[in-house]
Amino acid sequence: MSRSPLFRRDYALIWTAGLVSDTGDWLLMIALPLFAFSATGSALGASAVFLAELIPMLLAGTFLGVLVDRWDPRRTMIVVALIQGVALLPLLAASPDRMGIVYAVAAVQACLGAMINPARQSMVPRLLQRDELGRGNALLAIADNLARLVGSPLGGLAFAVGGLPGVVIVDAVSFGVTALLVAFTRPLPAVAPAQGAESAPAVERRLLREWVEGIATIVRSRELRTIAVIAVLGSVAQGVFLVLFIVYVTQDLGANDTEVGLLRGVQAIGGVLGGLLTGVLIRRFAPRWLIGGGYLVFGALSLLTWNLAPVTTAVWVYAGLFIAMGLPAVATATGEITLVQTLTPRATLGRVIAAVTTLSGAAQGVGLLVAGLIAESVGTVRVLDAQASLYLLCGVLALVFLGAAKAGAREAGEGANDGVTDSAADVGRPAS
Repeated sequence: MSRSPLFRRDYALIWTAGLVSDTGDWLLMIALPLFAFSATGSALGASAVFLAELIPMLLAGTFLGVLVDRWDPRRTMIVVALIQGVALLPLLAASPDRMGIVYAVAAVQACLGAMINPARQSMVPRLLQRDELGRGNALLAIADNLARLVGSPLGGLAFAVGGLPGVVIVDAVSFGVTALLVAFTRPLPAVAPAQGAESAPAVERRLLREWVEGIATIVRSRELRTIAVIAVLGSVAQGVFLVLFIVYVTQDLGANDTEVGLLRGVQAIGGVLGGLLTGVLIRRFAPRWLIGGGYLVFGALSLLTWNLAPVTTAVWVYAGLFIAMGLPAVATATGEITLVQTLTPRATLGRVIAAVTTLSGAAQGVGLLVAGLIAESVGTVRVLDAQASLYLLCGVLALVFLGAAKAGAREAGEGANDGVTDSAADVGRPAS
């Protein structure tokens, strides 16, 4: 039995760095809306923080992915993490009459996150051998959910105890630790330097051309097109959920504020368990089955949850359902990123990941808007049933259109990940 990817030194450092970095992201994700709400006294002020994060990422996300492909991902993670820490400092001057600082910092952090996450994901195929990718991605999903479990309450605690300055201090430390952990990894094999200096217009033309090449990479591949469509539909459903979750839990279940927070956070428990289970399943099943089966199970659980109120409103029942949803959620995410990493040529991996992320962000915005416009007239449960149906549709699309993905991944992998085994030897990691 092969050892866990966590026994590979450099991957373990990147995994830990991702855990620390994502924990810092959750600190800010909790604290900034709390500060905005307390400063403005309105939900609109808090929602403006989410818009400030979403809009710049949508405008710049795919182009930032091009930069990730042009730069060494290890160095990118180090530099971006340090900039993230420094970019928090203006929050020390934030106040109710200086809310522009809060929105500006939220926007900057969103753009920086749009660089550091693709950089980390593009490093994974260079740190692991091809047959370890699935388990490596499942472990990253565990780190994401652990960060949510730790970062959410820590963000609230830091804000309650030290206010926004307390959050800034803790968060800045997390980004410093992230940069230090990545710095301890061994340098990746060098890429050939560009020939000659380029003028600014030439650089801009190359960036635009490379961005188009990233989109073209998705368009040319049936599997990547399918994954992009699934990501868009799933993100629309997620946007609907973000708007109507609190409405459903408070109105249909009669839950209080504490119970709302409990139900919002427990899915991360299922995410951790799902990461452990997915690490086993992905060694036995093609990613297609994880994606398709995961979405079908997630959609079925969602339909059950949204229509169970006439039978019971016991919070513990819904806590169990939300925990259960975390398992297929991780399976789908792991299957998707594993296919993307396997099917995409390394030279365009960062921009492809960023392009899919940007499309997903735009789709989530659509879901937020649609849910807010039609929920009152159509009814919360009916809209949530439609949201669950989108997940079922994603599962069907995966099973139908990713049918050749296993063979395709093997063939594309020969070119897309050419040198993975060699680079593993270069940095001295033991064979699995």
